[in-house]
Amino acid sequence: MQNIISKGKNIKEAISIGLELMDATKQEVNIEILQQETKGFMGILGKQAVVKLTRMTAKTPKPELNVLDEFEKMIENEQSPLPEFEKGIEEESSPLSELEIYRKRKLQMEELSGKVWVEEGQLKCKSSPNNFPMVTIGEGIQLFKDNQLVKDKTLIVSEANNYAVKVEDEARETRWSIKMDASKLIVELKIDPGYTLRRSIKDTAPEQHIDLKVEEKKEIVNTLQYADIMKKLEELRVIHGFYQDEIIKATQTNTEGTFLIAEGIKAQPGKDGWVELKVNVDDIDEGPKETTGGRVDFRETKTLSSVERGQVVAIIHPPEPGKMGYTVTNEPLPAKQTHPITVRAGNGINVVDDKIVATLSGRPLLEKRGKLVRVAILPKLIHKGNVDLASGNIRFKGDVEIFGEVDERMVVKAEGDVTVHKTITNATITSAGAIVTYSNIISSEVSAGKNNLLVVELGDLLGILYRDTEQIISVIKQLTLSPGFKSSDFARGGLQPLIRILLEKKFKNFQLRAKNYVEMVRQNENDLFDDDWKEVSLAMTQLFLSITKEVISIDRIKDLTLKMKELYEQSQDTVDSNTYIAIPNVLNSQLYCSGNIMVHGQGTVNSKIHSGGKLMISGNIRGGEAYGRLGVEVNEVGAESGRPTLISVPDDQTIIIKKAMEGTVIQLGTMKHIFNQTTDNVCARLDRDGKLVLHY
Repeated sequence: MQNIISKGKNIKEAISIGLELMDATKQEVNIEILQQETKGFMGILGKQAVVKLTRMTAKTPKPELNVLDEFEKMIENEQSPLPEFEKGIEEESSPLSELEIYRKRKLQMEELSGKVWVEEGQLKCKSSPNNFPMVTIGEGIQLFKDNQLVKDKTLIVSEANNYAVKVEDEARETRWSIKMDASKLIVELKIDPGYTLRRSIKDTAPEQHIDLKVEEKKEIVNTLQYADIMKKLEELRVIHGFYQDEIIKATQTNTEGTFLIAEGIKAQPGKDGWVELKVNVDDIDEGPKETTGGRVDFRETKTLSSVERGQVVAIIHPPEPGKMGYTVTNEPLPAKQTHPITVRAGNGINVVDDKIVATLSGRPLLEKRGKLVRVAILPKLIHKGNVDLASGNIRFKGDVEIFGEVDERMVVKAEGDVTVHKTITNATITSAGAIVTYSNIISSEVSAGKNNLLVVELGDLLGILYRDTEQIISVIKQLTLSPGFKSSDFARGGLQPLIRILLEKKFKNFQLRAKNYVEMVRQNENDLFDDDWKEVSLAMTQLFLSITKEVISIDRIKDLTLKMKELYEQSQDTVDSNTYIAIPNVLNSQLYCSGNIMVHGQGTVNSKIHSGGKLMISGNIRGGEAYGRLGVEVNEVGAESGRPTLISVPDDQTIIIKKAMEGTVIQLGTMKHIFNQTTDNVCARLDRDGKLVLHY
């Protein structure tokens, strides 16, 4: 009788191997189980199944019960899963024989020798006498060896020890805050939702050395509740203007953000009194006209407006009050106080109830400065000859047109426009409106909108005085709050002793500037149609420049400061489209205009030009200085002789030059640039950082 003992990873495999070795079938052998298989660490250290197979002879009775069938049933009921890498072998080698599977698995076991890996968050290894598996512990990971925390960064691992890996989750609470602005009109909620970081050890394939790494999964947790928000709003006494949708969004958001959760009602501004014009007071600008010969006629650039006697020029409207607003705490917000318009009736104008009526025929003139409007009807003076010693100087409350020349040392002054058809030599031309000439200007002084220039100059000086006065008020307030201050010290004599000390010790330049302002107003009082400039001059003299027994209170200084601020703000808006200078050529002269200046002929030579609007020169600038408050455009600047020429604008404007000769200087604000060589198509400006940018 032939028998054999066969081993396998399980009963089925042991039987299959034995049958293959005996070259027999299941029906030709008796099967005896000597040892059941046992599972070890990942199937490596377990015991194999052992069976004894005996070939049956003819005399051997066939058993009544097929033992193999029983074993097959028992094997099919086994539920133990294979390790991951064994499953792979089983699936990949299913067409192979059981013996080949056995050999391949054995080879796999040998490949794991001396290696370490992470499977399902557990550290596993296979010892080897030749290679020692090693582990480097990553950030945020704790490794315990036989329940002892490992302090080394890198260590050798062995099957003889038990290992446990620990990582900690991290959680942060939701951060939120509610802020109300100073005006109590806006309530905003800022929220940064909390989160939980779920950490685990990343699975790693078997290697001789591995790095333990952490895997993180972030879960956003917004714990802000609607009740929390409403409780905080109640603490802030917010009872008006809730945005419920935004409140709910804030409790549901998963991202950091700001939500407007309540808003008050702003006070609606009213409207100051105003003048509604019933006629056109602006000259119609039709632009230069081209003649049949192709030349440009600058005589026909504008069509002048005019009114008839008895015609309604404008209607005066009273101020309209604004609407009150409410804060989120339901406090009233009063609207800004509105003011009526003040109308000064000039020549040829009467005010009848709310109507401004012309009593003369002529050109209507309207000038506005803040809450003051001056309206007049300007007649026109036509002078057909020269302005010389025979005719005398011309001073006229209206428009002036001169068909001849203006000779040396002669003066032409008009409250309207001035037009001169021939040469102006060493003379003075002053106009409240526009100045137009059709010939050369030589060694003369030409000013258009002089009262505007005066207002600008006074306004700039008043702006400095206004800021100083505010500081004086601030210092006085600080002193009155100090412990050593006694109100009784100034109750009888007022603040004048204290003001005198401040002017001597802290504000040393204040009195000099104040004297300059007072003197400028005195010299030009006939050109200032707004009496507020004179009132400020008088108040400044009483408070700061004279010794008086009159009691000076801080309220008087505050009233003066408010008036100074209003006049300063009015002075900043002085560009009038009806105030301009249009001329062909200028030599050794001075040009001043509160509006635009246009030189449409050959250009200027050694002249000083100041434009409160835009300066446009189609010809050349040879020497001298040119300033344009709203920018400069010029064809050519400089001279072959290197004569210095300066072109300047404020820091927010642009200079455009088609050809800048060597030696030309441009200035934008305080930034200067000198051209070292002739340059074409220059466009200069300052960037946001105040650096000069040149485009060619």
